[in-house]
Amino acid sequence: MLEDTFGHTPYKRAFDLGDVYGVGYDEERAARKKVKLGIIAAGGGTQSKHLPAIWRLRTIWEQIEVPAVSKRDERDGKKVAELYGCRWYKDYAKMLAEEEFDGVIVASPDDLHYEHTMACLERGLPVLVEKPITRSLVHSEAMCKLADEKGLVLMTVANKRYSPPYRWAKKFIVQGPVKDPALYVAKFNLGYDYVWILEQGTIHIFDITRYLMGDVTSVYALGVNKYDRNKLNYPVDNISINLEFSSGAVGNVYSSATALSFKPWERVEVYGNKRWLAVEDQFELILYDEEEGPAKHWRPIIPNTLIFDEEFGGFMGMIENFCQAIRGTDRPLVTGWDGHRAYEINVAAHLSMYRQEVVRLPLDPQPSDEEARAFLTKK
Repeated sequence: MLEDTFGHTPYKRAFDLGDVYGVGYDEERAARKKVKLGIIAAGGGTQSKHLPAIWRLRTIWEQIEVPAVSKRDERDGKKVAELYGCRWYKDYAKMLAEEEFDGVIVASPDDLHYEHTMACLERGLPVLVEKPITRSLVHSEAMCKLADEKGLVLMTVANKRYSPPYRWAKKFIVQGPVKDPALYVAKFNLGYDYVWILEQGTIHIFDITRYLMGDVTSVYALGVNKYDRNKLNYPVDNISINLEFSSGAVGNVYSSATALSFKPWERVEVYGNKRWLAVEDQFELILYDEEEGPAKHWRPIIPNTLIFDEEFGGFMGMIENFCQAIRGTDRPLVTGWDGHRAYEINVAAHLSMYRQEVVRLPLDPQPSDEEARAFLTKK
């Protein structure tokens, strides 16, 4: 996995080796077995996140190849093929039948994740599937069980786990000084009126919540449709969610779809015994561990953070981890089951708002799916 640093270029390379751009020869990466990745649905997320991260990994000697991608839109598909020197298929099934891959990134619309992931798993192919893993607990459970039965890697796109501020926060929670936290607070603004606020944004917060705090055992959610302007008729535009964790800690997640929409914003706070930390907008880690001393801050080294989103956003670390898991030399930092559990919190929030009561986890997938659909379609 990428070096644990807050700068684009690891300090040792920058100063000891004079490699300020971080592209000098990397003997360990160069010796790795080449991994051939296919991509199903090379749309906006793929073109802006996954492919640039793959090509940046290649510049630091990671052995990855993308022989082919699928994209139903011909103009987009041909553009990707020309830019990245790969083959383009309109039909993903034809691509899977004709190409030889070591793994596949499934970046299709949410309602196609199940079909596309199962098709890959049935062919014996490891999968990295976009978030949310599906829009159905029944489907996500089936995907995870099939991957387990076949002994295949199934990962969910949870790039925040690979972002340096959150990785350091996890270390501070596991190793100290913020051990055994009692309280967790997360705030997330999506700000767009054409998305589903929980499924298409806050799902990332649900995952990082579990990553930092452990399993969630109960959910109580309150939501309002204050401005009633969502183009998809999502039933709420601002949500407050109370959580209980298996550790005995408690927490809150606040999410707004009506704030400023230039970009999502987030803040995560973890409170321990006389110590606490905060991650500000996936950019800065702040540690408060002294009564009288100043807070400690970690930020990226901007001049050397050449491609901010690919590395600092966690996409490079995630894809490298996927490749290493395919090679059998590393364990996935995030699994399909993690994606399932994150979406389970999402569904539990729906059920809690629908019933107006606390919802206990784990959920029974089929009736929970049906009840959540009733909430989402109610007038």
